[in-house]
Amino acid sequence: MKRTIRIAVATAMALSASVAFAAGGQDAKAAPAAGKKIRVAILVKSLGNGFFEAVRDGANEAAKELGDVEIIYQGPSSATAEGQIEIINNLIATKVDAIAISANDQDALVPVAKKAMEAGIKVISFDSGVAEAGRILHLAPSDTELIGRSQMRSLAEMVGWKGEVAILSATAQASNQNAWIEFMKKEIAENPKMKEMKLVAVVYGDDSSDKSYREALGLFKSYPNLKGITCPTTVGVAATAKAIQDQGLTGKVQLGGLGLPSEMKAYVEAGVSQGIALWNPIDLGYSSTYILYNLVKGKNTGKTGDAFAAGRIGTIKVGAAGLAIMGEPFTFTKDNIAKFAAMF
Repeated sequence: MKRTIRIAVATAMALSASVAFAAGGQDAKAAPAAGKKIRVAILVKSLGNGFFEAVRDGANEAAKELGDVEIIYQGPSSATAEGQIEIINNLIATKVDAIAISANDQDALVPVAKKAMEAGIKVISFDSGVAEAGRILHLAPSDTELIGRSQMRSLAEMVGWKGEVAILSATAQASNQNAWIEFMKKEIAENPKMKEMKLVAVVYGDDSSDKSYREALGLFKSYPNLKGITCPTTVGVAATAKAIQDQGLTGKVQLGGLGLPSEMKAYVEAGVSQGIALWNPIDLGYSSTYILYNLVKGKNTGKTGDAFAAGRIGTIKVGAAGLAIMGEPFTFTKDNIAKFAAMF
């Protein structure tokens, strides 16, 4: 009888150890072992873009603070979903711990992003979102409606609240630009102060400097009475500024939108643009890294109502549909752009 009891106890202990080992294996898979760095991939729309290089710098800043994070910065040579899909497959193969994506196409990336999550990789999007099924959460730099409406109000002030205006965007599939444009259209239709303004065209430069430049020239030709252009893309606004300057249209065609201070400093100081807006891309990379770190460590789930501790940014809360808001856009003018141009 005693022998039977001893066998039963030993069996129970063995089963307990087996369960503990299995649980330990799952924990080790969810979070890297002590001393091993968490590998965070920052996947951007395309390489050679100053905005995303600033995102990378912010990610590296956060990695340095956290101590056990390695940043892997990647992006395709041109802004295509196909290029990003190929990179994500490679990141899955190399078993990174987490990926933050600024998407070239919100829907096309869903299958491969789901594949990454099924492999145990934490996936979020930032700046330009992946559709909800393909990520844990999306980190928006600011509120979508506020960005769209504020860009149109800013342009309206520049043109004196009347005249023909146009929008020059990035790709036709870019989720963030498309959402902003919808609110730009609503603002011009609903704001009584804009009753003498008319949105004559929305064109796409595909985040290519050359194509954006050509699209701007096309707007000048097609709409000789054009009073202003707003560009919700850093590449497009810089290319449009050059087109305005080259065509001798400074002061005749006003320019607003989202731009990097370092790329727009000369144009703002020369009066080509009275002011451009942007959130700080350094903070986007910094916040994304903190969010992914906390997800990998199991400190957060990313579900609605969750709150992430994000270093110097403070607390970032997750709202409905996995949407997290970082902050509000900031306007750069002649008075302050030099200071920020030295940063990014």
